[in-house]
Amino acid sequence: MSALPIEFPTVETTEVQLNVNGHCYQLTLQPRTHLADALRDHCGLTATHVGCEQGVCGACTIEVDGAPQRSCLQSAKRLEGKKIRTLEAFDNDPIMAQLRAAFSAEHALQCGYCTPGMLMTARDIVTRLPQADEARVSEELAGNLCRCTGYFGIVRAILRVLRERAQSVSSQENTHAA
Repeated sequence: MSALPIEFPTVETTEVQLNVNGHCYQLTLQPRTHLADALRDHCGLTATHVGCEQGVCGACTIEVDGAPQRSCLQSAKRLEGKKIRTLEAFDNDPIMAQLRAAFSAEHALQCGYCTPGMLMTARDIVTRLPQADEARVSEELAGNLCRCTGYFGIVRAILRVLRERAQSVSSQENTHAA
Protein backbone atom coordinates (compact mmCIF):
# COMPACT_ATOMS: atom_id res chain seq x y z
CA MET A 1 0.00 0.00 0.00
CA SER A 2 1.50 3.33 -0.99
CA ALA A 3 1.03 6.52 0.95
CA LEU A 4 -1.15 9.20 -0.51
CA PRO A 5 0.66 12.45 -1.17
CA ILE A 6 -0.27 15.21 1.24
CA GLU A 7 -0.40 18.72 -0.09
CA PHE A 8 -0.03 21.56 2.35
CA PRO A 9 -1.22 25.05 1.53
CA THR A 10 1.42 27.67 0.86
CA VAL A 11 2.30 29.60 4.00
CA GLU A 12 1.77 33.29 3.50
CA THR A 13 4.46 35.59 4.93
CA THR A 14 4.97 39.32 5.24
CA GLU A 15 7.96 41.54 5.89
CA VAL A 16 7.89 43.28 9.27
CA GLN A 17 10.30 45.91 10.53
CA LEU A 18 10.31 46.37 14.32
CA ASN A 19 12.14 48.89 16.50
CA VAL A 20 12.88 46.88 19.64
CA ASN A 21 15.15 48.11 22.42
CA GLY A 22 16.73 50.59 20.03
CA HIS A 23 17.53 47.96 17.38
CA CYS A 24 15.85 47.54 14.01
CA TYR A 25 14.73 43.99 13.24
CA GLN A 26 13.77 42.97 9.69
CA LEU A 27 11.60 39.89 10.04
CA THR A 28 9.70 37.62 7.68
CA LEU A 29 6.62 36.46 9.57
CA GLN A 30 3.22 35.00 9.03
CA PRO A 31 0.72 37.87 9.18
CA ARG A 32 -0.92 36.35 12.27
CA THR A 33 2.33 36.14 14.30
CA HIS A 34 1.75 38.02 17.52
CA LEU A 35 4.39 40.30 18.93
CA ALA A 36 5.28 38.00 21.85
CA ASP A 37 6.23 35.18 19.46
CA ALA A 38 8.12 37.59 17.19
CA LEU A 39 10.12 38.89 20.16
CA ARG A 40 10.93 35.44 21.55
CA ASP A 41 11.31 33.33 18.42
CA HIS A 42 12.66 35.82 15.89
CA CYS A 43 14.46 38.49 17.95
CA GLY A 44 15.81 36.18 20.67
CA LEU A 45 14.35 38.35 23.46
CA THR A 46 13.07 35.74 25.89
CA ALA A 47 12.28 37.91 28.93
CA THR A 48 8.81 38.37 27.45
CA HIS A 49 6.86 35.35 28.65
CA VAL A 50 3.79 33.89 27.00
CA GLY A 51 1.16 32.72 29.47
CA CYS A 52 -2.50 32.81 28.55
CA GLU A 53 -2.27 34.26 25.01
CA GLN A 54 -5.50 36.12 25.77
CA GLY A 55 -4.15 39.26 27.45
CA VAL A 56 -5.36 38.20 30.88
CA CYS A 57 -2.22 37.13 32.76
CA GLY A 58 0.18 40.00 32.00
CA ALA A 59 3.25 37.76 31.64
CA CYS A 60 3.85 39.19 28.16
CA THR A 61 3.74 42.85 29.20
CA ILE A 62 6.14 45.07 27.26
CA GLU A 63 6.34 48.81 26.65
CA VAL A 64 5.09 50.35 23.39
CA ASP A 65 5.71 54.06 22.91
CA GLY A 66 6.20 54.43 26.66
CA ALA A 67 3.07 52.60 27.81
CA PRO A 68 2.66 48.98 28.96
CA GLN A 69 0.87 46.66 26.55
CA ARG A 70 0.23 42.95 26.19
CA SER A 71 2.40 41.55 23.43
CA CYS A 72 0.22 38.47 22.93
CA LEU A 73 -2.79 40.46 21.76
CA GLN A 74 -1.44 42.23 18.71
CA SER A 75 0.19 41.05 15.55
CA ALA A 76 3.79 42.14 15.17
CA LYS A 77 2.87 43.82 11.88
CA ARG A 78 0.57 46.28 13.68
CA LEU A 79 3.48 47.61 15.72
CA GLU A 80 5.71 48.68 12.86
CA GLY A 81 6.91 52.23 13.48
CA LYS A 82 6.36 51.96 17.23
CA LYS A 83 9.09 52.11 19.87
CA ILE A 84 9.01 48.72 21.61
CA ARG A 85 10.94 48.00 24.80
CA THR A 86 11.18 44.64 26.53
CA LEU A 87 12.60 43.90 29.97
CA GLU A 88 16.03 43.46 28.37
CA ALA A 89 16.07 47.20 27.56
CA PHE A 90 16.08 48.08 31.25
CA ASP A 91 19.33 46.41 32.30
CA ASN A 92 20.91 49.76 33.22
CA ASP A 93 17.72 51.57 34.22
CA PRO A 94 17.95 52.95 37.80
CA ILE A 95 14.22 52.52 38.49
CA MET A 96 14.32 48.90 37.33
CA ALA A 97 17.41 48.33 39.49
CA GLN A 98 15.48 49.64 42.51
CA LEU A 99 12.53 47.41 41.65
CA ARG A 100 14.68 44.31 41.24
CA ALA A 101 16.34 44.94 44.61
CA ALA A 102 12.98 45.57 46.27
CA PHE A 103 11.43 42.45 44.70
CA SER A 104 14.30 40.43 46.17
CA ALA A 105 14.17 42.13 49.60
CA GLU A 106 10.39 41.79 49.89
CA HIS A 107 10.30 38.17 48.67
CA ALA A 108 8.19 39.13 45.66
CA LEU A 109 9.66 36.28 43.61
CA GLN A 110 8.94 32.59 43.61
CA CYS A 111 8.76 30.68 40.35
CA GLY A 112 9.58 33.84 38.38
CA TYR A 113 7.27 33.24 35.45
CA CYS A 114 5.23 36.39 36.04
CA THR A 115 8.23 38.50 37.11
CA PRO A 116 9.08 40.16 33.75
CA GLY A 117 5.50 41.34 33.27
CA MET A 118 5.26 42.37 36.92
CA LEU A 119 8.47 44.38 36.67
CA MET A 120 7.28 46.14 33.50
CA THR A 121 3.97 47.01 35.17
CA ALA A 122 5.71 48.01 38.42
CA ARG A 123 8.00 50.40 36.56
CA ASP A 124 4.96 52.00 34.94
CA ILE A 125 3.31 52.42 38.36
CA VAL A 126 6.43 53.99 39.87
CA THR A 127 6.93 56.45 37.00
CA ARG A 128 3.27 57.31 36.38
CA LEU A 129 1.86 57.22 39.91
CA PRO A 130 4.55 58.40 42.35
CA GLN A 131 1.92 59.03 45.05
CA ALA A 132 0.20 55.63 44.74
CA ASP A 133 -0.91 53.96 47.94
CA GLU A 134 -1.37 50.26 48.61
CA ALA A 135 -4.92 50.17 47.23
CA ARG A 136 -3.89 51.89 44.00
CA VAL A 137 -0.83 49.66 43.52
CA SER A 138 -3.05 46.59 44.00
CA GLU A 139 -5.57 47.97 41.51
CA GLU A 140 -2.84 48.66 38.94
CA LEU A 141 -1.54 45.09 39.32
CA ALA A 142 -4.99 43.59 38.70
CA GLY A 143 -4.03 42.77 35.10
CA ASN A 144 -1.01 40.71 36.13
CA LEU A 145 -1.54 37.24 37.54
CA CYS A 146 0.79 35.54 40.00
CA ARG A 147 -0.09 32.08 41.23
CA CYS A 148 2.76 31.81 43.74
CA THR A 149 3.32 34.91 45.88
CA GLY A 150 -0.15 36.07 46.81
CA TYR A 151 0.85 39.61 45.71
CA PHE A 152 1.78 40.83 49.21
CA GLY A 153 5.51 40.85 48.50
CA ILE A 154 5.01 42.40 45.07
CA VAL A 155 2.88 45.24 46.47
CA ARG A 156 5.37 45.79 49.32
CA ALA A 157 8.25 45.93 46.82
CA ILE A 158 6.54 48.57 44.71
CA LEU A 159 5.58 50.59 47.78
CA ARG A 160 9.19 50.38 48.98
CA VAL A 161 10.45 51.88 45.73
CA LEU A 162 7.80 54.59 45.83
CA ARG A 163 8.88 55.49 49.40
CA GLU A 164 12.58 55.46 48.50
CA ARG A 165 11.99 57.70 45.51
CA ALA A 166 9.82 60.11 47.51
CA GLN A 167 12.51 60.32 50.21
CA SER A 168 15.17 60.93 47.58
CA VAL A 169 13.16 63.78 46.05
CA SER A 170 12.50 65.23 49.49
CA SER A 171 16.23 65.06 50.36
CA GLN A 172 17.16 66.76 47.09
CA GLU A 173 14.62 69.53 47.71
CA ASN A 174 15.98 70.10 51.23
CA THR A 175 19.56 70.23 49.87
CA HIS A 176 18.60 72.80 47.23
CA ALA A 177 16.65 74.89 49.77
CA ALA A 178 19.65 75.13 52.12
